[in-house]
Amino acid sequence: METAFNKAFDGLVIKLESWFATIIEYLPNLALALLVLVSAYFAAKYVNRYTYKLVSKRIQKDSVASMISRIAAVALVLVGLYISLGILNLSKTLTSLLATAGVAGLAIGLALQNTLSNTVAGISLSFRDKIRIGDWVETNGHSGEVMDVNLKEFVIKEADNNIVVLPNKMILENPLKNYSLTTRMRVALECGVGYESDLEEVKTLTKQTITDTFDQVENVDDVEFYYEEFGGSSINYLCRFWIDSESLLEKYRAKTAAIIAIKKAYDKAGINIPFPIRTLQFDNKLSVEGGEVAKQNEFSNN
Repeated sequence: METAFNKAFDGLVIKLESWFATIIEYLPNLALALLVLVSAYFAAKYVNRYTYKLVSKRIQKDSVASMISRIAAVALVLVGLYISLGILNLSKTLTSLLATAGVAGLAIGLALQNTLSNTVAGISLSFRDKIRIGDWVETNGHSGEVMDVNLKEFVIKEADNNIVVLPNKMILENPLKNYSLTTRMRVALECGVGYESDLEEVKTLTKQTITDTFDQVENVDDVEFYYEEFGGSSINYLCRFWIDSESLLEKYRAKTAAIIAIKKAYDKAGINIPFPIRTLQFDNKLSVEGGEVAKQNEFSNN
């Protein structure tokens, strides 16, 4: 019994001596690996700050700039880890870890497919120069000012001060109209005048009124005026002109000012803007005799 115990103890001592010798042998490699890993960590912090400053000049969204800088820092740390494991002759272990991480990443990607698609769409929107904070846009049935574009959502404030939050994926996959990309907008105004009106006078007065109301309209020829149809109670026309504007609200204000000016000019000139009228014409003559009415009002005694 004692002999077996001594053999086992001697085997353990030999094993420990072998491990100790291996540690001593790999001690320089271990120190070098730790040095590489620590250097990669501090270099990653510097890369994080430098990348954030560099990306912030290109992208106005802090969340996106922060994410890109962190990705760069993590990539540098992973490179340092790979080099450190290579120094320790643990490349096979790293390969196994990468394979496990790949399988786990695939499972997580399938589970968070919608979230990741919004994140990727947010990054893509951040690099688009034609979509900026403060622009007035129209998309997915909503119109308003762009308040924020982050990794998850696209935020719009409508004209009635309502906040609309849209997933980035919807913005990327659907058409978007940006009113702020151009400095001019065309205002279209539809109206109608009575059939008794002098159409040439209406045309001249309307174009002159628009020219006098807006400084952006330099002369009468810049105002477009077209008669469209003979309506039910009026002759309808379309008037169009250009204004300097980057917001849809300014277009609404210009249209309001044009309507007020045209109404005043028409009232002064005696031009009628009729409201819908229905004329009922009876070709047969209706006569009601008193006796017949009395008979209809009598009740039956039965």
